[in-house]
Amino acid sequence: MADKSRKLPAKSGQAEIDAFLAKVANTPVARAGGSRGRLIFAMDATASREPTWDRACQIQSEMFLETETLGGLDIQLCYYCGFRDFYASPWLGRSADLLTQMREVRCAGGMTQIERVLKHTGAESRRDKVNALVFVGDCMEENIDQLCHLAGQLGILGVPAFLFHEGDDQAAERTFREIARLTGGAYCRFDASSAQQLRDLLSAVAVYAAGGRKALEDFGQRHGGVALRLTRQFKKG
Repeated sequence: MADKSRKLPAKSGQAEIDAFLAKVANTPVARAGGSRGRLIFAMDATASREPTWDRACQIQSEMFLETETLGGLDIQLCYYCGFRDFYASPWLGRSADLLTQMREVRCAGGMTQIERVLKHTGAESRRDKVNALVFVGDCMEENIDQLCHLAGQLGILGVPAFLFHEGDDQAAERTFREIARLTGGAYCRFDASSAQQLRDLLSAVAVYAAGGRKALEDFGQRHGGVALRLTRQFKKG
């Protein structure tokens, strides 16, 4: 549970956004022909995130909408809160179902449980390939070496982790960047003033998981902004 007295977070700079987009552009999505993409969407629901939770839920559910014409994307919602409470939903195939699940969450004070997120993602991917992990959180209160070990295992399984960091907690930033590096994913910071940016980045990751590079290029042409910059990163690769 993060200290609420910390200063307001700095918005991600252009260089950081471009680095994130470049990393997504160079992340392979291995998926059996004709199958639906599978993405685990994990969230920190401890008390420090309560002020922005409702807005975040709306933004994060919208990433689903762009994938519905691509053959579909199945998303599993995971979150932790309180005293070792950890929840994983069934695999969801509709944005409305994801939003319903999110709206039922109530933030509660407690320590972070990122280790459980990584272990769960590995277990799910061993059962049936998971194309990506998205994690949204603001702090980290665990053993960084253990988290990095688990991240390395996800890297071996081919599950990239895309970490969205709300706030400026330095321990979290260091850990999230290492998890992204070890899994072959990417890290990006956001704040309340970058809602559209977060929506576009989440949607880009979801579109990529569902339909690969061509789908992302089409998405970029339609939406412009950070999505279009991601398309241009593909063309450079």
